[in-house]
Amino acid sequence: MNVSAREKVISDMKEALKRGEKARLSVLRMFVAAMKNKEIELRRGLDDGEVAQVAATLIRQRTDSVVQYRRGGRDDLADREEAEIAVLRAYLPEQLSASELEEVVASAVEELGASDMKDMGRVMKSVMEKVRGRADGRVVSETVRKALSR
Repeated sequence: MNVSAREKVISDMKEALKRGEKARLSVLRMFVAAMKNKEIELRRGLDDGEVAQVAATLIRQRTDSVVQYRRGGRDDLADREEAEIAVLRAYLPEQLSASELEEVVASAVEELGASDMKDMGRVMKSVMEKVRGRADGRVVSETVRKALSR
């Protein structure tokens, strides 16, 4: 029996409710709400890849918040955001290593015949389709930039 990512989030939310894990429950409720918003936006259900994208978006938002809270001297809020990130990371597919990402970028550059920074957009589009949800866009961008500047 293959359980969809969405069903797993909902079952984990129910489990957190039963166990009285308030912090985890709060994060999972927010995650379910974000998934429902995305479903309404798309006017259809989400596949596992799209659920992972929602999780990645929420993680990115929290990562940005952590930086801002630390700058503002609010370590308590930064710690809470980091705890939320830890809960959400469980719903992301395994991330690509730097070397795996470099291989994907190199093959995309070769495939497209890209030679300079003018081709960055085409290469990024190709790579992001291949690594969907398994690599952060910022890291992909840096890797593509390095590959094209060689």
